[in-house]
Amino acid sequence: MNSIPADAPRPADFATVRALADADMRRIDALIRARLASDVVLINQIAEHIIAGGGKRLRPMLHALAARAAGYRGEQHVKLAAVIEFIHTSTLLHDDVVDESGLRRGRETANALWGNAASVLVGDFLYSRSFQLMVELDDMRIMRILADTTNTIAEGEVLQLLNIGNADVDEAAYLAVIERKTAVLFAAATELGGLLGDLPAEQVAALRRYGMELGYAFQIADDLLDYTSDADTLGKNIGDDLAEGKPTLPLIYALQKATPEQAASLRHAIEHGGLDSLDRIVAAIRDSGALERTRARAEAHAAAAHQALSVLPASPYRDALATLADYSVQRTF
Repeated sequence: MNSIPADAPRPADFATVRALADADMRRIDALIRARLASDVVLINQIAEHIIAGGGKRLRPMLHALAARAAGYRGEQHVKLAAVIEFIHTSTLLHDDVVDESGLRRGRETANALWGNAASVLVGDFLYSRSFQLMVELDDMRIMRILADTTNTIAEGEVLQLLNIGNADVDEAAYLAVIERKTAVLFAAATELGGLLGDLPAEQVAALRRYGMELGYAFQIADDLLDYTSDADTLGKNIGDDLAEGKPTLPLIYALQKATPEQAASLRHAIEHGGLDSLDRIVAAIRDSGALERTRARAEAHAAAAHQALSVLPASPYRDALATLADYSVQRTF
C-alpha cells in the first residue's frame, strides 16, 4: 500500500482547516438550525438534541471547502451544505434504530430517548426537508446528483443489513457497502463544490474522486477505531460493530490469518453478536496483523485522495482538503 506523499501540502491540523472554513460554517450552522425548526414539538426536541450533540459537520465543511477551492464566491453552497448535512443526519437516525444503538458521540441516541418510531419519522422529516432546500436551488444537475446519492445510500443500508451475521463477507462486499453508505455522500459533497465553481469536467471529476477516496479512508479508519480506541474518546461503545455482527475489515483480515481456533471464535462472534469474548477477539485481531493491514488500506485511500487534488489550482482551500485526507486516518475519534 502507498503511503500519503511526503510532499503533499498540509495546513497544520484539523483546527486550522476549521478556522479557514469558519465563516462559511457559521452561516451553514445558522441555516441548519433555522430549517430544522417545525411547529411539531417532538421534531424540535429531537432536532435540538441532534444540534446539541455537536459533531464536526465534516460533510458540509467538505462541500464548502471544495466550492472555495473551485473559486466559487456565490451563496448556493450554504444551502447545499445544509442539504448534505440533513441527508447525513437522517441516515444516522435510521442507522441507530436499525443497529439498536444507545450511544453516539458520547450521548444517548434519539431512539434511546424518544423511541424508534419517533427517530425514524424525524429522519424522514430531515430527508424531505433536504429535498425542499434542493428544489429552492432550481438546478437539475444538483438534484440529479443528490437524488442518485440518497438512493445509493439506501442501497448501502440494505446491503449492510444483508451482511450482518455473515462471516463469509469478503473485502469486496465490505467495500461495496462503505462506498454506498459513506463514500458517495463525501463524493457528492465535493463534486457539487466543483460544479458550483464551474470547473472543467476533468477537475469536477477529480473532486468527486477525492471525495470518494476520502470516504473510503474515513470509514475504514472508523472501523479500525472500533478495536483500538476507548468509549470516552470514541463516543460510542467499543466493540459495537462486533456486538451488531458487522463483519468490518479488521475482522475480515483477521479471519484470513487466524488459527483454526481463532477463526472459530471470530466466526461465532460475527454470526451471533455479543461481547462475551471481546478481549479474546481483539487479541486474535491484533495477533493476525489485521489492524496494521486495515490502517494501510485506509492510508492508501487517503493517498489516492491526495493524488486526485493534484489537478486543482493551488490554494489554501485545496491544501485544507489535503489535510482532511491526513485527518481521516490520523484521528482518534
